[in-house]
Amino acid sequence: MKLSVIVSTYNREKYLPNALESLANQTFEPKKFEIILINNNSSDSTESICNSFAEKYPNLNFRYIIEYNQGLSYARNRGIDESKGDILVFIDDDAFAFNNYLHEIDRFFVENKQIIAGGGRIYPKWEYKQPIWMSKYLLPLVSVIDLGDEVKLFKNRNFPIGANMAFRRKAFEKYGKFNVNLGRIGSGMQGGEEKDIFYRLQKAGEQIAYIPNAKVHHLVPQKRLSFDFIKKQAIEIGKSEKIRAKSISFFEIFTSFLRELFKWGASLIIYLYFFYTFKIEKAKMIIRFRIWVSKGLFFTKI
Repeated sequence: MKLSVIVSTYNREKYLPNALESLANQTFEPKKFEIILINNNSSDSTESICNSFAEKYPNLNFRYIIEYNQGLSYARNRGIDESKGDILVFIDDDAFAFNNYLHEIDRFFVENKQIIAGGGRIYPKWEYKQPIWMSKYLLPLVSVIDLGDEVKLFKNRNFPIGANMAFRRKAFEKYGKFNVNLGRIGSGMQGGEEKDIFYRLQKAGEQIAYIPNAKVHHLVPQKRLSFDFIKKQAIEIGKSEKIRAKSISFFEIFTSFLRELFKWGASLIIYLYFFYTFKIEKAKMIIRFRIWVSKGLFFTKI
């Protein structure tokens, strides 16, 4: 088994069938990859969807597993434990892979032995339309990343997005799995588990790459674009960073605070650019987002 594709899901019956279909329609040989679906206590029709999928595609190496410990990190770690592949691929339950997705991931890791992990390009699939306040600086909020057509290394605490990422098995064997104190739990918005694992790899001197040809579409529901949703998400980003930093050291917390102040400086520059180019809604949202993240980081009690 060369690749293990791990899909963690929680109450996504509306999107899961298309996500699974995109994996069934890969150009990569079915015998060379497995699909591991981790159901994290869904209360919808996830199980029947997976049973139907298994019946429809008996030629695929598909396994359906329930993880009763609630939380995305628990689900991903269960996928790691159950997997058999040399490369572990994580894709969201509302992300739809291009037909050559697995072929491109396999080819990349075969040709780049020094790379321990990477992430591909993620295009937005807007359920309605892109909001007027959205700018390229906030696209990661909806799990979108496009760094161009060339392979490049992630540096300076930049990292792939969890909707489309892959690791050599040794990354987890050597540096540990996802931190179960971080990551989404049920319908909550806590995060930070991806940042945590990638920071560990970077701190150890490992190379993490952007894989431009490993492409997926990621659904952006309209509800994820409401101010209330973005506010809660941003506060949780700050809170999750505080939890991550506190688990390491006081110095790491201090560093996170300094980094946030630096981001305030960058945000003000971006704000002025948008303001003077008459993109007022984009300007205002940059500041709102920074305020919300800072609230979570500086004022949340952990």
